[in-house]
Amino acid sequence: MRANRLTKFCLFAVCSLLIGGCQNEPAKPQQVIDFKKSGIEAKIVIPQDPNIIRTPKGASSFDLETPLRCSVNWQTQQMITTIPYNIKAFNLVKNGSNDMLPRFEVTGFSFETMPAEKALRKLTKEAGIKLIAKDAPYASISAENLRGELSEVIQMIADAAEIYYSYDAHNKTLRISRKANFSLYVPKSRPILLALLDVLRGSGITDITSDWDDYSITFDADFELRNKILSLIGYFEENPLLIAFDVYVMKVYPYGAQKDIQWQNLLSTFDYGTIKTAKTGVLGRVLTTSDELNIASLNAFLSMQGKVEPVAQGKFVVPNLWYARFDVGKCGQRNSIDANLSILAKASIEQNNKIFSNVTLESTNGEITQFNIRSQLGENFLIIGIPNEIFGAKGKDSQTIVFMVPRIIRTLKTSKHLQNKI
Repeated sequence: MRANRLTKFCLFAVCSLLIGGCQNEPAKPQQVIDFKKSGIEAKIVIPQDPNIIRTPKGASSFDLETPLRCSVNWQTQQMITTIPYNIKAFNLVKNGSNDMLPRFEVTGFSFETMPAEKALRKLTKEAGIKLIAKDAPYASISAENLRGELSEVIQMIADAAEIYYSYDAHNKTLRISRKANFSLYVPKSRPILLALLDVLRGSGITDITSDWDDYSITFDADFELRNKILSLIGYFEENPLLIAFDVYVMKVYPYGAQKDIQWQNLLSTFDYGTIKTAKTGVLGRVLTTSDELNIASLNAFLSMQGKVEPVAQGKFVVPNLWYARFDVGKCGQRNSIDANLSILAKASIEQNNKIFSNVTLESTNGEITQFNIRSQLGENFLIIGIPNEIFGAKGKDSQTIVFMVPRIIRTLKTSKHLQNKI
């Protein structure tokens, strides 16, 4: 028998951590649970750390993302690319089985300033349901005179405490936790999928599984991250712009007694105006340059001053006004001293295709340096003067250099079904 639905006002109140009485007349229930007492303890399960067995390096370094992430065609770069996508292709799905809860009608359920797991234990005890709180304690909430179907009341309490639940009907067990496993299905566009991966990593989420066949990303998320992902999906409705960065990282071991690179010679090697701006950071400097200074001409310049060793090349995508991360170790030697280098970028498109970028270099020890860069489309970034001592290299003879080319990707929303994988 269909149970009575709670009003939207009641749902709003529980999200404010105070649920007012709902006066709707309940439908005839299969069984009524009338609550008058509180304080029943929940069973809290604390997971134990398993014994750590390390995966061999060959297996742990296997990455399906590498062929797409770490390939850059420096000869045929398109500064502006348009990608059509079907807006209906975005779909966030909570994974795992979740059976229907028993059809009980709840009346007069009240509690005051109680951790959510205790409130749920109180609610489920009379229904003969076992409660397992994976990572309690949770937020303390209050409610007064709750009425409705059991599943509705449990959902409201879970939403108020920002936790997830799943029910196992066979074992009559309700499990609650701060995080749940989700899959995000995206349009069949590799740049869009890359953008979502990079944003998740830019948010500090690294435990991600991507499926390049069905264009999905699977991850664990709490309420805050889930809402952020939903905001990112909504972003594509209003802001159809992405900024892609092609990246080249190299180390240089200078020749000569000075053991330094004479960067001033750039001004005599290239035509005046090739170097547009020079800006100092906490460590190192960033130059904006014309496309006359590219990978080939930069290598030729540096080869005259030292031994050049390529570290990594690759690309990452930044949605307009979001942060995204490029991990150098994903596209280079895992045992390199630069493998723990990451590039964190936030970018926005201004008028006349100007790009404002905030670029941060990070290592496992924290932030190395940061730059705010305003450039025109078609200009490149060259970050110089990063001594490899920062990564633990011995001596002062080598530097890390980062070359970046920003590009614009315009996404075009369409209602048509798209078959091509871009």
